[in-house]
Amino acid sequence: MLIEAEALHKSFASVAAVRGISLKVERGERVGVLGPNGAGKSTTLRMLAGTLAADSGLARIAGADVASEPHVARARLGYLPEAAHGFSTLTVAEFLIFAAETRGLSGAARKSAITRMIETLDLGPALHRPLGALSKGWRQRTWLAQALVHDPQVLILDEPTDGLDPNQIRDVRKLVRELAASSRALIISTHVLAEVQALCDKVTI
Repeated sequence: MLIEAEALHKSFASVAAVRGISLKVERGERVGVLGPNGAGKSTTLRMLAGTLAADSGLARIAGADVASEPHVARARLGYLPEAAHGFSTLTVAEFLIFAAETRGLSGAARKSAITRMIETLDLGPALHRPLGALSKGWRQRTWLAQALVHDPQVLILDEPTDGLDPNQIRDVRKLVRELAASSRALIISTHVLAEVQALCDKVTI
């Protein structure tokens, strides 16, 4: 089992955002988390990714406990946050170098990984532009590249096609299907039923 959540709870002040969610994703599976905006999808994914501490419950990534073994869990994980932003002064090329190096890649391995991402996500035209100057679609593709650059076992994608044009949506959907076929585990959040139908084997509502 590559992704596990057991009775995760999270509240913000008096608002219960997530109440006891449990789910499991096996190797090669694509599981959708479907619900309207404000349903707690992003909060659940952030707890699984280790960017938000759960009030209670347990999350594991490829066998590593997110709370007690955060560095191990994150090394096995690629995470695309919702409406990803930040690092606005870095160019796409600089951001990919940063992302690869923070994942422990250097030398020829770093160069190969970045080249693979540029080709896979067709980032060549934007390489020397700062992230802050990119359209939402280009920024989304760049952040997807940082989630994939270290070839992780587990992918957590929060609204992965948000802001993309129809051709980009088609390409990202094709990529996600290929990634799952290569023995990874994927969890994808969306509020769009068609997205689940196009990308996922199972759904949690």
